[in-house]
Amino acid sequence: MSANSFDARSTLRVGDESYEIFKLDKVEGSARLPYSLKVLLENLLRTEDGANITADHIRAIGGWDSQAQPSQEIQFTPARVIMQDFTGVPCVVDLATMREAVKELGGDPAKINPLAPAELVIDHSVIADKFGTKDAFGQNVELEYGRNKERYQFLRWGQTAFDEFKVVPPGTGIVHQVNIEHLARTVMVRNGQAYPDTLVGTDSHTTMVNGLGVLGWGVGGIEAEAAMLGQPVSMLIPRVVGFKLTGELKPGTTATDLVLTITEMLRKHGVVGKFVEFYGEGVAATSLANRATIGNMSPEFGSTAAIFPIDDETLNYLRLTGRDAQQVALVEAYAKEQGLWLDPKAEPDFSEKLELDLATVVPSIAGPKRPQDRIVLANAAQQFAQDVRNYVSDDEEAGKESFPASDAPASSNGVPTKPTTVTAPDGSTYEIDHGAVTVAAITSCTNTSNPYVMVAAALVAKKAVEKGLTRKPWVKTTLAPGSKVVTDYFDKAGLTPYLDKVGFNLVGYGCTTCIGNSGPLPEEVSKAVNDNDLAVTSVLSGNRNFEGRINPDVKMNYLASPPLVVAYAIAGSMKVDITKDALGTDQDGKPVFLADIWPTEAEVNDVVANAIGEDMFNKSYQDVFAGDAQWQALPIPTGNTFEWDSESTYVRKPPYFEGMAMDPSPVEDIAGARVLAKLGDSVTTDHISPAGAIKADTPAGKYLTEHGIERRDFNSYGSRRGNHEVMIRGTFANIRLRNQIAPGTEGGYTRDFTQDGGPVSFIYDASRNYQAAGTPLAILAGKEYGSGSSRDWAAKGTALLGVKAVIAESYERIHRSNLIGMGVLPLQFPEGQNAETLGLTGEEAFSFTGVTELNNGTTPRTVKVTTDTGVEFDAVVRIDTPGEADYYRNGGILQYVLRSLIRS
Repeated sequence: MSANSFDARSTLRVGDESYEIFKLDKVEGSARLPYSLKVLLENLLRTEDGANITADHIRAIGGWDSQAQPSQEIQFTPARVIMQDFTGVPCVVDLATMREAVKELGGDPAKINPLAPAELVIDHSVIADKFGTKDAFGQNVELEYGRNKERYQFLRWGQTAFDEFKVVPPGTGIVHQVNIEHLARTVMVRNGQAYPDTLVGTDSHTTMVNGLGVLGWGVGGIEAEAAMLGQPVSMLIPRVVGFKLTGELKPGTTATDLVLTITEMLRKHGVVGKFVEFYGEGVAATSLANRATIGNMSPEFGSTAAIFPIDDETLNYLRLTGRDAQQVALVEAYAKEQGLWLDPKAEPDFSEKLELDLATVVPSIAGPKRPQDRIVLANAAQQFAQDVRNYVSDDEEAGKESFPASDAPASSNGVPTKPTTVTAPDGSTYEIDHGAVTVAAITSCTNTSNPYVMVAAALVAKKAVEKGLTRKPWVKTTLAPGSKVVTDYFDKAGLTPYLDKVGFNLVGYGCTTCIGNSGPLPEEVSKAVNDNDLAVTSVLSGNRNFEGRINPDVKMNYLASPPLVVAYAIAGSMKVDITKDALGTDQDGKPVFLADIWPTEAEVNDVVANAIGEDMFNKSYQDVFAGDAQWQALPIPTGNTFEWDSESTYVRKPPYFEGMAMDPSPVEDIAGARVLAKLGDSVTTDHISPAGAIKADTPAGKYLTEHGIERRDFNSYGSRRGNHEVMIRGTFANIRLRNQIAPGTEGGYTRDFTQDGGPVSFIYDASRNYQAAGTPLAILAGKEYGSGSSRDWAAKGTALLGVKAVIAESYERIHRSNLIGMGVLPLQFPEGQNAETLGLTGEEAFSFTGVTELNNGTTPRTVKVTTDTGVEFDAVVRIDTPGEADYYRNGGILQYVLRSLIRS
């Protein structure tokens, strides 16, 4: 029950229903706030308890100074939690383990349930192994079930064992598209109350739902677990950047062109840690599909959220996607009552402002390695000619091929070339070179939720087929929509056969190419690429194109709209200027240009209007949690505690609660710690957390081999996140990690000072030796430690390796918080100091004193750090809130929650 200090509790009547609401206008200053801060204000009004959430916190939002730097800590309680299977499996593993721990401590295991609705969508496991055939989808699903049967059995058990936990089975869609099409409420109803739908998700692109007026963002699995168990998310009231939209998009431009323009603008402006909020008359002219596409890209421009207010477009989308009439009426009434309805002429109080005239957006792509590196489509071939030089060997001579002098890149008169003949399985031959498009994928949540760009892609395919064009033989073409609704409207419009003829057969409903699940290139193409060190490319309708992410054989990756993906598959090379060069020839030998096969806006709108209806969404989602026969046939254990399989290499019981007592042991100082890794600046969670393929000669590969797993069945670290034994072995094992203790090495190596001379060793092997010797471990790091995605295993793996403290120059917020959540002490070098200025080599033994002050109920500002070589300094303690101090005293957030639940 809310303390209701502001007398904000009221009643809203909609039709025959009445709802309890908390009125924002009871708080002075609320009317001038941006939409997103109004949502946070309501959250505090409704959850005010007088202790963690007080009247002063509420007044702090009402009196928000838009120009001040964030300093006020608040506790945000999300309405629900959403997960995908890679990041969600460890959450469910931990819940299952907590049930057993409760039982061992004499409590009731059934108490361990999500206290907020939690929904998990299985969308990250399908790999596009098979492509270009009518049965590709069925074959890929079979392979998916074969690889992931143990994980799927475990998740299906979780769906039956836990209250408030639901699973969307494989082959249904991408989590973010399923979220906006079905799971999102926009206004939540629970226990007679109506309030804004808010959420946190275990995927950074959770922000896609911001397009529907729902405030939420991606968090690490540790934070998501805490939110599921009723713990609020600690955050600072953020700065809010107002992004004004005016005008309308010109014909021929797409949502992808718009979002790449916005990404470039916001990345250049700097919005990390801020909310971005769209306003102005151009918002009303922006379709819900385009809003969702923009919200999805929030991680790419760096903001916490990128949100749109509620308006008629929101209501129209809710109706289209099958939400019932009462829910739609409630959303409208609640938004208007609370000042959450879009006023296109309003100018809320923002911290910073940007503006974009939609009419200035032009066709664009982005690449070859970052989403913010936008390239105007007309300049793409020339830009490739410059960029490819960074991906070919230094001694490679530029070939004869060159642009006309007037178009020549400033840096070169030619384009590197290495023509290579490839023999196909049927005996035919063709030639590929640098720039060959070897992957063309219509994939990812960013665009496959948007019917306008998807229909445009299908119409490009139709017009191409009618002129006798198809993909080049070296291009791996895949179609992986975000939901079954997409293929339904393709079928209804009669467009599926044309996509099939160009090679864009359905390969699955899930996050395939965008997360690296592109599957292998055809063997003959892969061999030619690797034998000749070719700089080949991918073109995908995704949101991320980082180096090495899409396919191990592909060096250069480009983001593009779905219709451009089809066009590049036909062109076959990034050297082709598709704005003016012919893509191929028709049946009469005449050149065919992009303009010949590009659909008009009227053609696209006609298909969208006639082929998409509410009935499709009702059909796709009417029994979405039940799954198909294959899902329902999975054998699962019964009972409210899980029957762990000691032979499983996918799901194992983690050791977090072993030997845990009801009362935590006192916090102790740390003595005699050795350094496991000494790292530089900008070490990301991608460097720390296990990810990608598992190699046979690594500790994780050896573990799987010892457990009888064939190399072909290793699968990925992501798929084995429910097995801590695999994940520990992959922590700090990224092939690009440089540990300065072991100079000259790259990857998961350190020096093991339990042995004479400190020989170079795998980090995991050294960790085992240190733990056997009872030696605590530490990490030394530079600036921005733990930036990037909020990966829970970056913190879990660190803790399980025996690391007790990290000393860095600065931290990314979520990783610092996650370290505390796993019982690891985050410390910061004194201002202006670092490992180098202090003369630290990483070979020292460290002691940390003053940590025990936490036992007095206070948090020390600094602790004394000393080494056996005589270095001494005061490190700043980065336990920033009382709640974080409670987590650390308990050995971690899970232990804290577990004890709290038993006591309650």
